[in-house]
Amino acid sequence: MNNSTTSSFQVELTAPDISAYRKSNVGIDYVTRLDSGKPGPHVIVQALTHGNELSGAITLDYLFKQNFQPTCGMVSFIFANVAAYDMWDPANPDSNRYVEEDFNRVWSDEVLKGPRDSVELRRARELVDYIDTADYLLDLHSMSAPSAPLMVCGVRPQGGQKSVNLAAKIGLPEWLMMDTGHPNGLRMIERAAFGDPSKHNTAILLEAGQHWEKACEQIARETTLKFLKVTGVASAEWADLRCSLPAVEQKVVQVTEGYAARSLDFEWLDVYNGLEVIAKAGMALAEDAGHTLRAPYDNAVLVMPSRSKRFTVGSTMVRFGRVEGLKG
Repeated sequence: MNNSTTSSFQVELTAPDISAYRKSNVGIDYVTRLDSGKPGPHVIVQALTHGNELSGAITLDYLFKQNFQPTCGMVSFIFANVAAYDMWDPANPDSNRYVEEDFNRVWSDEVLKGPRDSVELRRARELVDYIDTADYLLDLHSMSAPSAPLMVCGVRPQGGQKSVNLAAKIGLPEWLMMDTGHPNGLRMIERAAFGDPSKHNTAILLEAGQHWEKACEQIARETTLKFLKVTGVASAEWADLRCSLPAVEQKVVQVTEGYAARSLDFEWLDVYNGLEVIAKAGMALAEDAGHTLRAPYDNAVLVMPSRSKRFTVGSTMVRFGRVEGLKG
């Protein structure tokens, strides 16, 4: 079901033409591997997990046009849900998050090897074996509301702490999120070795800001450059020359629970963009077909409250979390 309507947010970004990147040197459309010929990790940067999240595509287009080459190891650039991206309409920018289902909820082996079929599942099945070869993965996303950027670091203890450690080395963004997993399906950053604390393979997911705001483009680009630097595949000099954002003091939000829509009548009672701290437990936040959503405890942080018009019954509308310090 498509609940899309014209977005209330201005589209400040321009979707790049990525057709030149379709031809692959690994046999999978829109996957390009850059091999240094020297020992080192396999590092993947993925864009377009969701078709209307432009900043990732802009970032990969930028890196191609900078003629980036790794100093060691291999770097792969992936444009993921290209079928959804091909539906992009700046006059209706909420309409092409996906074609049939959310590409970032299908990454369990049970689903990938099961009988279901969709545009997104077919693409995930093309990519999964290649994704599983990554030592480090950065998945570039953005958000429906104009929230401060945050890094999704997966689940503690299943690999989340190693993701926090990687994000701390990158130094961006300010907010790092540890959560409880997604109730609607496994995300890419949690699958296989990424979700195993005994493995070195590490994945992080950047939410760079509101989907189409100009600042989102810079956050995605500079976080990616720093990611390439700290994973060792780009020289510090090359990456730092292209970065201007100042260092920030990072903090972790540990998500405790989420709320899924019970109906299509879900409605916020105020404007929440994300990372607001609700001082008192019990404060009414939203109405949902006769049910009132309330803050579950004092000083609850609202994480990624959804402002999208494209949701279904069961879609996660918000997560609640507590602020904690970085842990090594």
